[in-house]
Amino acid sequence: MINEIIKDAEVRMQKSIDSLKGELAKIRTGRAHPSLLEHIMVDYYGNDTPISQVASIGVEDARTLTITPWERPMVQAIEKAIMKSDLGLNPNSAGAVIRVPMPQLTEERRRDLVKVVRQEGENGKIAIRNIRRDANSDFKSLEKEKEISEDEERKAQDNIQKLTDKYVKEVDALVAAKEEDLMKV
Repeated sequence: MINEIIKDAEVRMQKSIDSLKGELAKIRTGRAHPSLLEHIMVDYYGNDTPISQVASIGVEDARTLTITPWERPMVQAIEKAIMKSDLGLNPNSAGAVIRVPMPQLTEERRRDLVKVVRQEGENGKIAIRNIRRDANSDFKSLEKEKEISEDEERKAQDNIQKLTDKYVKEVDALVAAKEEDLMKV
């Protein structure tokens, strides 16, 4: 019973880490990376569709993404979707290929992005602590129902705390790496 709760908590904590990685990938550094456009939705015949399902996204060089729509009429819709996004990018179309140059980040913008990264990291830590709280309440209810002893409950809570510490360290490492990446000129 205790091991099942701990395993479930670990799986949920790993999902929180994966979610944080996804959020951090969306935060733009000075380099071009296809994942920057993953969350952009394009109007595809009346339906909002992820850009990756209507076009292929590639990296031309360190500062330029290329988008090749699978259908020629989609060029306009993709350009419009990128301009409407919160990324502040200006796509240029040359026939059937759309080039998206990555503007140089200013020092002020870098600092703003670092704040966003730290906030995402804090959200990840909060999610992990909430998972710990849920597991600890499960242990308490098992102890109240006399399914486990007080010692087993304390030991299980110690194990959950060790797991929490491990994942919080992983969040800190991810945030530090992203900050370093952002502040690199």
